[in-house]
Amino acid sequence: MAVTEKDRKANSALGSLQALTAAALILPGLAPAQAAEDNEFSFQYGRYEESRRDLGGVKSQFDPITVDSLHTSARVRLTDRIKFAFNYIQDTWSGATPISTAPSTREGNQPYDVGTVAGASPWLYSGNGNGKVYFDDQRRPVRTIRRDNGLGFGFDELIAAGLDNRNVHTMSIASPEVRKEGNFNLTYEWDDATVSAGGGLSLENDYESRFANLGFTIDFNQKTTTLSGGLSYANSSTSARLDHDAQTYISKNAYNGQLPEFQPRYAKVISNPIPGTDDSEEILRGKREDWAVNMGLTQVVTKSSLAKFGASYTRSTGYMGNPYKAVTAFFLRPVTAGLMSRDCDTQGTVAGPGLGAADCGEGIAYEGQAKAFLEQRPEVRNQWSFNTGWVQYIDPLDAALHFDYRFYHDDWGINAHTFEADWVQPLGSGWSMTPRVRYYSQSEADFYVPFLVADVSNENGADRLGSDNSKLPTQTFSSDHRLSGYGALSGGVTVSKQFTKGVRFDAGFEYYTHQGSLKIGGGGEPDYADFDYWVANGSVSVEFSAIGRSLTDHDHHHHHDMTEHEPLMPAGLMCVGGHMLNQEGDFMVGYVYQYLRETGNMLNRTSKASDAAMVNNGYRTIPTFHDMHMHMIDLMYAPTDWFNIMVMPMFMDMDMDLRVLDGINGDVTTDHLHGGHQTGGIGDTLMFGMFKLFKHRGHHINLGLGISAPTGDVGIKLNRQHQEDAGFIHYQMQLGSGTWDFLPSLTYLGQYDRFSWGAQANATVRMQNRNDSGYRLGNMFQASAWGGYSIFNWLSGSVRGVYTVEGSIQGEFNPVPGAAGCTDPITNGAILCSNVNPTSSTLDDPRNYGGRFWDVGFGLNVVVPGGEFSGNHLSVEWLQPVHEDVNGFQLERKGTLFATWSYMF
Repeated sequence: MAVTEKDRKANSALGSLQALTAAALILPGLAPAQAAEDNEFSFQYGRYEESRRDLGGVKSQFDPITVDSLHTSARVRLTDRIKFAFNYIQDTWSGATPISTAPSTREGNQPYDVGTVAGASPWLYSGNGNGKVYFDDQRRPVRTIRRDNGLGFGFDELIAAGLDNRNVHTMSIASPEVRKEGNFNLTYEWDDATVSAGGGLSLENDYESRFANLGFTIDFNQKTTTLSGGLSYANSSTSARLDHDAQTYISKNAYNGQLPEFQPRYAKVISNPIPGTDDSEEILRGKREDWAVNMGLTQVVTKSSLAKFGASYTRSTGYMGNPYKAVTAFFLRPVTAGLMSRDCDTQGTVAGPGLGAADCGEGIAYEGQAKAFLEQRPEVRNQWSFNTGWVQYIDPLDAALHFDYRFYHDDWGINAHTFEADWVQPLGSGWSMTPRVRYYSQSEADFYVPFLVADVSNENGADRLGSDNSKLPTQTFSSDHRLSGYGALSGGVTVSKQFTKGVRFDAGFEYYTHQGSLKIGGGGEPDYADFDYWVANGSVSVEFSAIGRSLTDHDHHHHHDMTEHEPLMPAGLMCVGGHMLNQEGDFMVGYVYQYLRETGNMLNRTSKASDAAMVNNGYRTIPTFHDMHMHMIDLMYAPTDWFNIMVMPMFMDMDMDLRVLDGINGDVTTDHLHGGHQTGGIGDTLMFGMFKLFKHRGHHINLGLGISAPTGDVGIKLNRQHQEDAGFIHYQMQLGSGTWDFLPSLTYLGQYDRFSWGAQANATVRMQNRNDSGYRLGNMFQASAWGGYSIFNWLSGSVRGVYTVEGSIQGEFNPVPGAAGCTDPITNGAILCSNVNPTSSTLDDPRNYGGRFWDVGFGLNVVVPGGEFSGNHLSVEWLQPVHEDVNGFQLERKGTLFATWSYMF
């Protein structure tokens, strides 16, 4: 992408430098909106994954945090002066994260053994010795050992065995959570200036943020100097259900009104009844506002170098805590040392010495009773940042070096430094490689503490457990490791391929290490908080302007006219094969979106099912709604004029909720009534070989032979709640089939004048008896017939009839052993359950899937016939259910929306 000819560089050095700068800025995941090309569509997938934490020898069954990210963007020049940009971002989070921190003797991660499954569960209330940790006379935690004092009769003593210098995170896990964000930006350009305005919305189950921004740029000195600035505002609200395993044992007195003198101004905890149960749920509601202003200056220094300077200020007010983070506090009681004191190691009682008590020996001065408190951060934050950078074009290597530095400071006490360096190296033939390195260091926040130690009190254990915030040494505290002092070092590389026709593919990988020892000047958090993580992403971008110029230059303008290809198919058939490219060497890139909504009545075969009927069949809960969103990239290539190859990776997310059936007294834990369930991530990957069997005078017959690769996760499980294990989440909430599937299709397409018509038969045949989770989805057959009419040369409509038959699920989830309230029938004691998979919902019964369905589809197809966007194809179709004959008990369908975009070249 760099300029190599001497005369051209001499005449347009600035242009070549800006091209190199843009090449570095458009790395996946690093691109600001203004760096993208005009008239561009891009689709990016990213994956973030953390390493496992060191839990002091306890093996956790919880997987670390992972994030699957999807980013779709479109940028369009509406007129010579006006540009519009839109972004859609979706992140799916899941995995274990630290909830609190305590000395290792606290044993916050209780080991347990369930059959072949070993793991750890968070214990914030009890733990070793009912939550007790012993301290020396300087209030430092100590490790203890119990030994015989030589008097016999079980008279032991507890002595210190050295300082407990190692803290351990207490881990907790969250079900998959999905964040969705949409934002836009509108820019107006003059010759030497621009103004822009934008806004957006970010949504999660427990958090919502609305934001808006204004910006400008002004060019001086023949466009060698650029001044930029901006103003932004965000208004956010938190609505977090405090219902996961650890929240039962966290004190929220400062938030629920019991301590008015300590009540935060912008957050409170309220209690809501859960319909159909005798239980209630606690919800933390908070408000937050952010104002930010920034200024920047970019200066071309020489014909091959550029300098950047910037500054920003942000003021945040409101609730800025994490509702799922807690701080462990220890309330100290002086112990009586010496022979026959019997004041240590009370073996599970909290009222005082009892059976199993021991003498307090050497090195022990205090007994600390543990209690966890919901973290409390300051409600005001002022943040300043200053940045500078240098871009140097290196002529002999036809490359560019980018170096950036950023200093950050806030009134929470954090000072941070960021150093980044990128090397953009074109390799020829449209290839480029960009290695990069980044170093980050920050000091800890003023209120960061791994744990709190309260003042000494002679209260017994029960009274100390009832202690509230008034006895804490501070009223702002957090043990979130992101507020600690640490350093992070990362390195990565991005490889890009720019096609002459305006299509670019990017793939990047970066590896990070987060360590307290990497902090500038030392003094970072000890190694218990260290972890590593990696980020990988890939993207495809299409620049329409470049495609148009390239096709015109090569006299291939006919590729723009999609009406010369096969008759257009309804949008709902774009993800099952059937359409083909006509000429050898043709390529198509496309995007498919599908939305499915189920809500309303429960059906049994063709009739409405009553709650009583479902209760009589042994069910306790039913779904109130189920939403499915699917995003798919469609990549198609024609090696010959009679054979096409198509690959379609997909990304999915689903959301649902349950209600208790009338006549049932629901149980929050047994019935998994935790405010709904979400899942999301990579789905199965479809691969097709398409064969043109017949083509003559407007008639086409195509054969599709496809395979579905089981790349979607079918092992997603429910959270462990209230110290009880849970099994697999419902079948329809898994992300794929888990089996290799055969996808045959036969398609007929016809066209005459303005009329078009077609028919297709397609099937999904499961090629394995069971997936790794123990079941197999039913086979599916679908038949479609449609007719279309071209209203204009760029717009056509279609009506489609669809019949689908799908079998029920075969097999069932593999048994998951665990602790879930099972008792021995003889001793009445607690024992492990052989299978904790949920069975109370209609969704948990394999018989309640599949059926026979009739639908009618109404669609529109748009083909841009000329101009810069010539050849782009947009289509939409709504599939309306007409008749349903379901297997077992199922929620009725409300409809399915398909929307597609594609471009052939």
